Parts: sequence; C-alpha cells; structure tokens
Amino acid sequence: MFQPGNVACYAKAIPFLLVVLLLGMQRVAADDGQEQSDEEAVTRVFIFAGQSNMVGSDSKVSDVERFPPFRGYGQPQTDVKFSYCIGRENKFRSDGWDALAPVNDVVGPELSFARLITDQIDAPIAVIKCAAGGTHLGGDWNPDSPEGFKMYPLALELVRDSLKQLTDAGVKYRVEGFMWHQGENDMFNENYMAAYGKNLKRFFACWRRDLGLPDLKFYVGELCTKTIWGMDLRPRMYAISVGQKFAVGSDSKAEYVPTSHVGVEIGSGVGLHYHYGTLGQLEHGVNYANAYLKTIGKQKDIDRRLRVWPYASKSKIKLYVLAGHRNMEGERAFVQDLVARHPEFLKSDASIAYKYNVAGGQHVSNGWEPLSAAGLYDTFGPEVSFAMAMQARGRDDFAIAKFTHSGSQMNDWTPEGSIAKSRNLYTQFIEFVNESIRELEERGNEVELAGILYHVGENDMSMPPYRRDAAGWLKELITQSRVDLKRPGLAWYVSQQPPTRNERVDDIDVRKAIAEVCNADENTDLNFITNFPVQDKQLVLDTEGILFLGECIAERIK
Repeated sequence: MFQPGNVACYAKAIPFLLVVLLLGMQRVAADDGQEQSDEEAVTRVFIFAGQSNMVGSDSKVSDVERFPPFRGYGQPQTDVKFSYCIGRENKFRSDGWDALAPVNDVVGPELSFARLITDQIDAPIAVIKCAAGGTHLGGDWNPDSPEGFKMYPLALELVRDSLKQLTDAGVKYRVEGFMWHQGENDMFNENYMAAYGKNLKRFFACWRRDLGLPDLKFYVGELCTKTIWGMDLRPRMYAISVGQKFAVGSDSKAEYVPTSHVGVEIGSGVGLHYHYGTLGQLEHGVNYANAYLKTIGKQKDIDRRLRVWPYASKSKIKLYVLAGHRNMEGERAFVQDLVARHPEFLKSDASIAYKYNVAGGQHVSNGWEPLSAAGLYDTFGPEVSFAMAMQARGRDDFAIAKFTHSGSQMNDWTPEGSIAKSRNLYTQFIEFVNESIRELEERGNEVELAGILYHVGENDMSMPPYRRDAAGWLKELITQSRVDLKRPGLAWYVSQQPPTRNERVDDIDVRKAIAEVCNADENTDLNFITNFPVQDKQLVLDTEGILFLGECIAERIK
C-alpha cells in the first residue's frame, strides 16, 4: 500500500516497474505472434466423398476454359496436397500425397473448392477424396455392414493412411470438414430411401468414432433438382432430401449445402442430363467453399446498397418483376464476356433500383441496389439489357425486382405446388412482390406494378409430362397471382424460346398450348422468340442469348 513516508522509495521503483511491464507486454505479443504462426502452419484437411456427382462424372478438363469465371482451374495446384481413390471397378489411386489436379480428365468439386479456400485462409490445405458412381449409403457406404463396393471401409482406410503419412512426415494437421454428396441411388431401393435420414446420422457418428474426431463437421450437398432425376423422380428425390435435412437438422455439427441452382450438363436428345458436368462441378465446389468459409467467419459480403435514392419523393415508379428459371436467372451468361465484348452493359446504374432473390434464395440482394450484373458465380440475366433497352426508349421511372430459381420447374410455381413441398415457390414469390412494393412505398414513392415478366421454364419443354402440363401450370400461376396480389388486371409478359425438338416430345405442341392460354387473356402478352443468336447448347442461353432475351422482352412493354 502507498504511504506518505515512502514517497522517495516508490518514485525510484516506478521506472523499474515500467521496464518489467513493457518486457511482459513484448513477451505476450511475441507469444501471440508465435501462436498465430503455429496456427497458420497447421494444414487443414478436407474429406470429399460420395457418388457420381462427387466424382465429377460427365465433366471434361478441356471444357473448363469455356467458363470464364473458372479459367485456369484445370491446372494443377502445387500448394495443395491431394490423396484419392476414385471409381468403382477401375479405380484411380494416388501414390500417397500428390499435388491437387484433375484425375482421369475429370473435374471434381475439390478443384474450385481449393482455389477459393487458399485465397481466403493463410494455412495450407489438403484434400482426401474417395468417391464412386452408383453407390448406396444403405449398402456400399454402410458403416456397419458394407456391401457391394464396400466404400465405407475403403474410404476409412484411405483417410487413416493419408493422415498417418502426414504424421510420419511431421506435418501438423487438423481435419476441418467432411464434404458429402450422395443419395440418388438410394432412392431406387425402398428400404434405403425410407431409412436415408437414419442411415446418414449413423454415417456421421461412425466417422467421428472411427477417426476419433467427435466434433468433425459434415457438409451435406443437396441432390440437384434440375437434373432428369430431379424431374422424373421428383417424389423419390424429395424423400432423400427429407432424410438429409432430418440428419443435418438433428446434428449441430452438420450443414445442408444447397446445389439445385448450379449448372447442369446439357445432354443429347432432349437436353436434360443426370450430372452437373464441368460448369456444375466448378460451382458445386464453390458452394462447399462458401459453406465452410461461413462456418469459420471468412465469407466475404459485398455491400452494394444504393447510397442515394434515385427517384424524387412522391414520384411514381413502375415496378417490373422478372421471374422464371434457368435463362431468366442467367445460368451461362458471364460478366467476363461483357468485359471482352459488351463493356456498355458492365456499368452499375444507380438510376435504377434493383432487388433480387435468385438461385432459390441462395443469392439475395441487401435491400435495393444499383442495377448491375450481380448474379451468382459472376453471371447475370436479361435484366441488364432489358433496362438499357427501356432507357433507350426514354423510360427512367422504373425499378426492377427479380425472383428466379434455375433449379425449378413450372409446377413449383403453381399455388398448389407438388408433392415435393420444399420446392414450392409460389408463396415466396408473392411475398417477394409484395415486399418490393411495400419497400418502395416506404421510400415515399407511388408504385405501379407494371408487369410480371416471366420466361417459360426451359426444362419443362423437354420431358413429356411437364411439356404436356406446362400451359395449365402457367394459367394457374397467372390467375392466382392476380387474386393474391389484389390486382385483377395485372399485366403478364410471357416470353418463350423454341422448345426442344426431339421425337420423344415433338407430338406435344406446347407452343400452341401456351399461346392458347395467353391469347385468351387480354392482360397477358406472349412473346415467342425465334431468332436468337446461334447457341451452343439446347435449353440454356449463353451471354449473347441472354442479352438478346432482355432486349426482346423490353420491346413488348407497353
């Protein structure tokens, strides 16, 4: 305790105490720096496992360069360790740890995943992958009684051996996550399908037990609803998704990763396919990376909000709502193409308020933003060329709200929906429109809902049952939307591209059926667009096609 008689003694002691304190602070700082350095030296290990859409089936390394956001992703990543066993009868195996690179000319999700992770964290990473097409969780991957290709013991041995090699080499590591994408084949077995949720929970528990990692985090990829099976086997795919969500929902260390919005390979014939293909695999890996980065608090958020409201107070705004599927979303239209060929569409236009909920809710604007090419995976939709065409006509009093899900079909948009209840969009769509109107009014503007701009579902044109019912679904959507939005005369501008030409579907005249629905409604305009720029693939429009679509839509606006 300080006493008046000891002032001189304390005065002499103060400099000494300061030195001790400063030295201690330096030591703490040095220790913190050492701890940080040690942490950065720990290799993060990620396990990838599953069936064909984890393998990367129907992808090609040579196609990577066709997709501008991912150019260069087919090259080896020498700073990422890779250990793998891929395939069923004919397996491709690494000899210990290799540098991460495509295997057998196939693009797996690990390639884009690793690119994004190494860009965002300072620590080294390593990937262990075991996957084989056509395998079951109920059989091949069953931890308790594996059957068939006995994938569980195979994968467990690979992971254990790979981790031991790191230990023997003196590499400090931590297993950060287990990326799982599987389930399509279980839906063909009634017992496996019914037990999928229970089996997946057991799968989690056994991996944690067998690796001695009670806190191991699992990232479970959604089965893609855009594929043939997502349409043709809708009830069965839904049953698997229910099982997946049950397992994830009852496990605090598991996360469900949506993937239905990724690109899907365009097949021959009607164009539909079973696999993601090259583009989808690259986006598939991005989804896993984003899920992991969010878990560790490293996900980047871009604030694009409008800084200055572009409309005069109490002025009237025409609101156009863009809605639809793959091409209204802009699945294969890339910002990088605009840089090279159409820089005029790159500008961020603060004179137009833009709000969006796309990719089935996976990419949502932060309120109202300046209009820009702001899609997921560096994509954009017809909104950019639509807006520019409208401005060229002297229109500057409008806002755009966009609601799309590229993994949806037209029955998902109907008021009744389908048996796959989690895929129903109608209620969300109506709420989005009402919310957009309300927010504009709260800004002090009068709002006219000037039209719903809907592009007919592309996938629906390619499968007989969907093609046959598409017109009826469209009528249900239009009719009930006017009731629920309390606008009986609401204008609908429906656009349609040429449907698939194939002997399986040619006898179903979907063009005529949709025309009959639209022509019978004085407030619905049908724009059947035939003169698109030459397209490389069926169903899905590229950059030039999307720009053309937006211009064509604008031409019909009254």
